[in-house]
Amino acid sequence: MKKINVITLGCAKNRVDSEHIAAQLAAAGYEIVFDSDSTDAKIVVINTCGFIGDAKQESIDTIFNAVSAKNEGLIEKLFVIGCLSERYADYLREEIPEVDEYFGARDLSGVVEALSAEYDKNSTERNLSTPKHYAYLKISEGCNWRCGYCAIPGIRGKHISVPMEQLLEEAEKLVAKGVKEIMVIAQDTTYYGVDLYGKRCLAQLLEKLCRIEGLEWIRLHYAYPTDFPQEVIDVMAREPKICKYLDIPLQHISDNQLSLMHRRHTKAEAIELLARLRAAIPDIAIRTTMLVGYPNESAEDFAELCDFVREQRFERLGVFPYSEEEGTFSAEKLSDNVPERVKNYRAEEIMRIQSDISLDNNTSRIGRVERVIIDERRGDYYIARSQYDSPEVDEEIFIEVASVGKRLFRGRFYDVRITGADQYDLFAELV
Repeated sequence: MKKINVITLGCAKNRVDSEHIAAQLAAAGYEIVFDSDSTDAKIVVINTCGFIGDAKQESIDTIFNAVSAKNEGLIEKLFVIGCLSERYADYLREEIPEVDEYFGARDLSGVVEALSAEYDKNSTERNLSTPKHYAYLKISEGCNWRCGYCAIPGIRGKHISVPMEQLLEEAEKLVAKGVKEIMVIAQDTTYYGVDLYGKRCLAQLLEKLCRIEGLEWIRLHYAYPTDFPQEVIDVMAREPKICKYLDIPLQHISDNQLSLMHRRHTKAEAIELLARLRAAIPDIAIRTTMLVGYPNESAEDFAELCDFVREQRFERLGVFPYSEEEGTFSAEKLSDNVPERVKNYRAEEIMRIQSDISLDNNTSRIGRVERVIIDERRGDYYIARSQYDSPEVDEEIFIEVASVGKRLFRGRFYDVRITGADQYDLFAELV
């Protein structure tokens, strides 16, 4: 038996791909480790990200580190898969020939078969790389929207939904392994089902997931705002297993920028959607991302965005300076005409505004009793999350070990009272 180290970079969608690959390699007799620093794995598979500049650089650095290990005889085989090699396979083969083979994001079978294993595209088996109490469920691949800045359609292709029965089987297997929380992910979760069933079926999928015994929390990520289905809002409001949480990247609010970005909705429509969400689900935590420094973003556009962030008081917000990506509309048709220093200043200013909002939001929770799940013990604290926070990207709740008086277990739920707050984390005591 040989050990394979599967290293995953980028988003949770890549993580799911790695876990499917790992399960099929494990079925062929390989021992699988994830993201290991150990040198006893003689085969390394790197699942790369190729979305924006920083992510591409991290992927390249990781490949070079593995090449060095191979040159030193520490590993025998090195394979690169994922988004970076989908975009730049020919260039990478020429520049880094030490890699045994490159496979794209749409060719997961290649690396499995290169290791003399049989690939089953309909398999619902996963080897989890997350803690065993939570997992991601990727419900579709690709995207049809073709936003002006986004390279994903060129990398991942058009939107392709996973059949509902396959997703439910996969979710049931995850729960049987001990998973209590599932994050539903896709490039656009709200578009799920259009290609298979002729209509958007996310609400129906969520309802069926809620019927799985033993599954406690269902969390919704990456929802495109255009034509957001009302039935999804309705099912989120009535189903107690669905976390009052929504990740809905808005990117901007100026109609000028939204049009240039090819976002296919207006400022008024975005504001109306947010109002509908908050009216139906009053305690919802909305996570969004903003993109600043996109071509032709004026001072007035940016001021409008700042006002919008102040008015909406998002519970969770991230921001990215624009990075020109070849093959996109903005790279081919627009000039990258906002200086880097202005992009960085604008990103910092949005986060300064959000920092104050986040502190206010967190402070308002002091004294509340909330149900939390324990993720880990870290030093003198248990680290927990509420339904308002997704793992790896959102804030954490710290519970002092000495104050508890008993052992708390990872993956179990407890009631806590919030006792303190800072900008991005909370402190609590066991009730």
